[in-house]
Amino acid sequence: MLKILIVEDETVIRTALRRLLERNGYQVSESGSVQEAESSQDLEEFDLIISDLRLPGAPGTDLIRKAGDVPVLIMTSYASLRSAVDSMRMGAVDYIAKPFDHGDMIAAVQRIIADHPAPRQSQENNGAARPSKPSGVTGITGNCPAMHTLFAHIRKVAPTDSTVLVLGETGTGKEIVARSVHSHSKRADKILISVNCAAIPDTLIESELFGYEKGAFTGANASRMGLIEAADGGTLFLDEIGELPMEAQARLLRFIQEGEIRRIGSVHSRKVDVRLICATHRNLQSLAAEGDFRQDLFYRINVLQLALPPLRDRGKDILHLAETMLQSQAERLGKGPMRLSPKAIQAITTYQWPGNVRELEHAIERAVILSDSDEIDNDTLGIDLELVNINRIRGQQGITQTPRKSSPGNTDPLEDLSLEDYFQRFVMEHQDSMSETELAQKLGVSRKCLWERRQRLGIPRNRQGAASQGRKVAARGK
Repeated sequence: MLKILIVEDETVIRTALRRLLERNGYQVSESGSVQEAESSQDLEEFDLIISDLRLPGAPGTDLIRKAGDVPVLIMTSYASLRSAVDSMRMGAVDYIAKPFDHGDMIAAVQRIIADHPAPRQSQENNGAARPSKPSGVTGITGNCPAMHTLFAHIRKVAPTDSTVLVLGETGTGKEIVARSVHSHSKRADKILISVNCAAIPDTLIESELFGYEKGAFTGANASRMGLIEAADGGTLFLDEIGELPMEAQARLLRFIQEGEIRRIGSVHSRKVDVRLICATHRNLQSLAAEGDFRQDLFYRINVLQLALPPLRDRGKDILHLAETMLQSQAERLGKGPMRLSPKAIQAITTYQWPGNVRELEHAIERAVILSDSDEIDNDTLGIDLELVNINRIRGQQGITQTPRKSSPGNTDPLEDLSLEDYFQRFVMEHQDSMSETELAQKLGVSRKCLWERRQRLGIPRNRQGAASQGRKVAARGK
């Protein structure tokens, strides 16, 4: 059974949270302060620690350092973005504002435990603790479970001469992985040649890869060595191999099977010793099933797989990468030390980053260039925080697609809503049951912004709902 420690000085809140977690199948222990938790509990035995930020004696963030690799979820009744940001900078896995919704708390607990297995779980499941920082892998930054797995696989794969297939979305850093594999292989002192198959026209790809003899075709005024032959003794990295035309796929298959190539226009084959690394953002197995990629070639290159997680799934790595890139870009552009504002951090950690690490890097570079101060805001990053928050709410309600203009084929009216329409609909549907503060929190905007949008969109306040909320507040005050 998964074990959770609650550190909270208010008995009522602590008891209610314990009962909520126990109803959902967790084994729960309690403490009223950091000192009590440290003296009466073995912190490393827990799968998760949930702690209030403000505690007598010492703040809850002290548990981050004392708990080692155990994830710490910080609660704050002050709903202060600055305190939440500071907590995450210190290593908190996430934060939640009090009073919290029971469903939100359970969802957060389930997500954190799934994404951040504690050392105790790793020892039970694998017989050994997960290392805090992998050794022998350079050029790649990351500390989330998926990256730990990637590092472990690189260390095993690199010393071999087997073909490697790197999988990942565009912008995740597949070429960096290929370079890391090469730099930790027995061929590290030999050449690494990188080829983007999507960037070379179909009519030229074969001559680029395999070379040609003088007179092989019009314009071939001299013999030319191909890139595969040039990589002899080293490593060849074929990026976006899914874009390779069928004719070139057949030639590549022979090279992999026989270890030899034949220049275009030549009758003689040449033996080459090349370690092959391929990469793609496409599903090659599906392409093979549809006849757009040779199945025999897929089986040949799919020997060892290295999977790169998208940036949105890398948790605290996102903020760490952003801050590392910020300092690097500031130095490169001759600026002094720079920092991210609380809004920028919120935007960075909630935005989905469809372009992954490459998009983040370009956003940071743009922000450093455009910023007039030493603090980067979400506006200079080019991230609309309100749009991010509204899309997050849409996602929580099961509306996963980006708002678009209505078309005759659309059947789901929610998918046809613009962001303004969605905002208006959300307010109208929930203002009877929520206060203005709750509405603003759910939409990720301030009360002032909510009021301004009401005025601009002509959304009247429901007086009956407001009066009902006033009665509830008065009743709670008695």
